[in-house]
Amino acid sequence: MLFAGVALCLTASLTAHLIAADAVDLHRKGHALTNHAEGTFDVKTTPAAEASPAGAAIGRFLLDKQFHGDLQGTSKGEMLGANTSVKGSAGYVAIEQFNGTLKGREGSFILQHTGTMTRGVPEMTVTTVPDSGTGQLTGIVGVMKIKIANGKHSYEFDYTLPEKPGT
Repeated sequence: MLFAGVALCLTASLTAHLIAADAVDLHRKGHALTNHAEGTFDVKTTPAAEASPAGAAIGRFLLDKQFHGDLQGTSKGEMLGANTSVKGSAGYVAIEQFNGTLKGREGSFILQHTGTMTRGVPEMTVTTVPDSGTGQLTGIVGVMKIKIANGKHSYEFDYTLPEKPGT
């Protein structure tokens, strides 16, 4: 299948480098990212049952993650990816919902991914979706960096939370 390569290309090559999202832009919008979390995660990427029509340049995948470290929990999501005719050039978008704890605070939040690779040079941004936090994670704003080294996935998550949930 043409898009088996999309998932591998984008999850391995795009995230093979530590790519910082634009935390400065979030700061300009009034969100100082004052907390830091890190750890590892396991990810399973499965082609979606409703594959793209034959000849389409887009592939769809289901994401299933288990987080360890400062984030403890799971996430489920979906990814759309596309290869181009130029080797090493591709793009993807993904949405995933994390459920669990962040340094002991329980709740959930949604992460939005946007990534491109231009002839092997990756760029990726992973940010929290505004107002997606629930429970003790209500009000969370954050930026996640993802890294793959020696086949292991890890994350660094810079975020801010209100002193009391809901404020």
